[in-house]
Amino acid sequence: KVMRTITVKGTGNVSARPDYIILSLNIEVLSETYDRAMSEAAERIERLQGAAVRVGYRKEDLKTTSFDVQTRYENVKDRQGNYKREFAGYACSYRLKLAFDFDSKQLAKVISAIADCGAQPELSIAFTVKNPARVSEELLINATENARAKAEILCKASGSTLGQLLNIDYNWGELNV
Repeated sequence: KVMRTITVKGTGNVSARPDYIILSLNIEVLSETYDRAMSEAAERIERLQGAAVRVGYRKEDLKTTSFDVQTRYENVKDRQGNYKREFAGYACSYRLKLAFDFDSKQLAKVISAIADCGAQPELSIAFTVKNPARVSEELLINATENARAKAEILCKASGSTLGQLLNIDYNWGELNV
């Protein structure tokens, strides 16, 4: 008995309404001394924590995702027109995040509190899903059903019947959650 195989590629897509907000905040302080850079950054972090508390969060809800201190130099032109590198100071950088369930009114309160607190962070807002694994699972089911439908069409058109599944080769072409 000759074994005939067909190979199909299933595609799927799923839309998911954002139900989660991740607010990313960046604080950077440049100062001539390490101590001053650290203390100014700490003061700005405290202001952000206070803003979070004022709109219903605990200060611990504002999570530090990265922290670093680097020396900074700038190119300065001397009297002869030559450039030389001069020490500009210490740059203390904090990256923080505050994540919460999607609520546009709450987001407006949070942004307003941050704007009013004087910390002046760089800010970005990501609208995402709280449970990306569930969305990925739906996508896999959708792609698998699509592949099976294609296989059934090919079998019907060629006058054969669909047998047992021999192989699944799966990879994510594109997954934006």
